[in-house]
Amino acid sequence: MKKTNREKIKIFLVDDHPVVRDGVRACLSAQPGFTVVGEAAEDKEALRKVGKARPDVIILDVSLPGLDGGELARQLRQAVPGARIIVFSIHASLEYVVRMAHCGVHGYVMKDSPSSELVEAIRQVHKGGLSFPPAMSDAILAPAAAGPARAAALTPRETEVLSLLAEGLANKQVARKLGISVRTAETHREHLSHKLNILTVSGLTKYAIQHGLTSLKEAAQ
Repeated sequence: MKKTNREKIKIFLVDDHPVVRDGVRACLSAQPGFTVVGEAAEDKEALRKVGKARPDVIILDVSLPGLDGGELARQLRQAVPGARIIVFSIHASLEYVVRMAHCGVHGYVMKDSPSSELVEAIRQVHKGGLSFPPAMSDAILAPAAAGPARAAALTPRETEVLSLLAEGLANKQVARKLGISVRTAETHREHLSHKLNILTVSGLTKYAIQHGLTSLKEAAQ
């Protein structure tokens, strides 16, 4: 007996490249037991649509313009608490995979992987499991480093980016202010999060205040 859509795994795609969404949609729609219930090209659209679509699994490209990928993953989890998130990315570095794992995603698949790996990852996370590159499992499961961050480890440019982020500027505004590309600003933000072991803007802001890297003052307790 053929499954109904209600019984199928409902999937939502978030990627800013139409050709990628078209290819992934075609691949997944051809799989028995899968149905693509929505898609978005950027963060605001994803957050607006995902609550109504109520997917079981979100396929997320974290290199979107706008909101940081880790923060977007968190907000998507808040919007649809029951959804499982798989990062679908060109970034293959251990640092990037571990960071996204610490942001609460449930799987990570490289865009140059065979389509069968994405299909299997969807099935695995939908069952309640995790699906990360096998060679990176130990690093992903290791606890985050404890203790205070090392201010001396920051480069002058990273210090500038941290100060601007603490003042409330988005990645695009940071890029414009410093005369760099948005992708470069995002990379500096990723390095900051990794070096300081701080994954949220509020945490980075608090760190900048505590270390005198911004003119902002901590709110009274």
